[in-house]
Amino acid sequence: MRRTARTTRKLRHAAALASAALLLTACGEGAKGSSDGSDSNGTGTNSGTIKVGLITKTDTNPFFVKMKQGAEQAAKKEGVELSTAAGKFDGDNEGQVTAIENMVAAGVKGILITPNDSKAIVPAIEQARAKGVLVIALDSPTEPQDATDALFATDNEKAGELIGAYAKARMAGQDAKIAMLDLAPGIAVGQLRHDGFLKGYGIDDKDPSVVCAQDTGGDQAKGQTAMENCLQKAPGINVVYTINEPAALGAYTALKAKGREKDVLIVSVDGGCTGTEAVKAGRIAATSQQYPLVMAAKGVSAVVDYAKNDEKASGYTDTGVTLITDSPADGVDAKDTAYGLENCWG
Repeated sequence: MRRTARTTRKLRHAAALASAALLLTACGEGAKGSSDGSDSNGTGTNSGTIKVGLITKTDTNPFFVKMKQGAEQAAKKEGVELSTAAGKFDGDNEGQVTAIENMVAAGVKGILITPNDSKAIVPAIEQARAKGVLVIALDSPTEPQDATDALFATDNEKAGELIGAYAKARMAGQDAKIAMLDLAPGIAVGQLRHDGFLKGYGIDDKDPSVVCAQDTGGDQAKGQTAMENCLQKAPGINVVYTINEPAALGAYTALKAKGREKDVLIVSVDGGCTGTEAVKAGRIAATSQQYPLVMAAKGVSAVVDYAKNDEKASGYTDTGVTLITDSPADGVDAKDTAYGLENCWG
């Protein structure tokens, strides 16, 4: 069809108007989106909402479930927006790196993280901090520790030392044959608890009383397998150190299958409600109780202080540890399971 010059001018004018309308629409959508997003400092303040991210090692371990609950409660109290993520398994560094990147892109003001790999996570943390995001480690320090702005955690070496001293006192006058059911290489919290137990017992890794060492990943099924392996290697084991209570309960299952559950001393760390019930029932002799709700709540409050007052948390804050047992040992301070159940993971 032939177009006149006048028709062509009208079409161009209409096209220009349409383009302008599209541009205005696009700008309007962008403004609407940014109201829920972040400014250049990642504050998320365009809408007045402070955004906080929580990244745990996994979303299945009861310890981290409780930590998430603590963060949710604190976020509700503080009136902030909480986003959460977790590794697919204990040790999943790549999943945590992706979570950090996604949270920074979403405009969080601060990230709370329990590192799966204390060293490998550091570059991602550094990138987040370079963009103005406050990063606080919970429970587990990074390597180096100052790769994060702050650390809110149990003194994990002390936690190990308490159960080590307890086991030594309970085994007084007996030759110990110790199985060490550890976490996994490269995870600071596991090494700290391991080292603390040995320190509390007054030995080192080369001591002949340490007859077996196995990694469990903090998992109950793997704890059972590890204990089975240790019993094959050293049937006379009479003391079992475990990285956490799921591993301890796995060890108990393996010992019970051999009829050894009553003559082996199992000690552990965490002090969750299930673990404390296991102490009350006699399946675990003692556990060092820590307080993930406190860690998470303090972390959320620190991010709020940073967002509102530009005050950065720094250094290490000890969130406490208590030995829980119903069979106390001379010279080792402890609370009973009534206290432990009242305060489990408080």
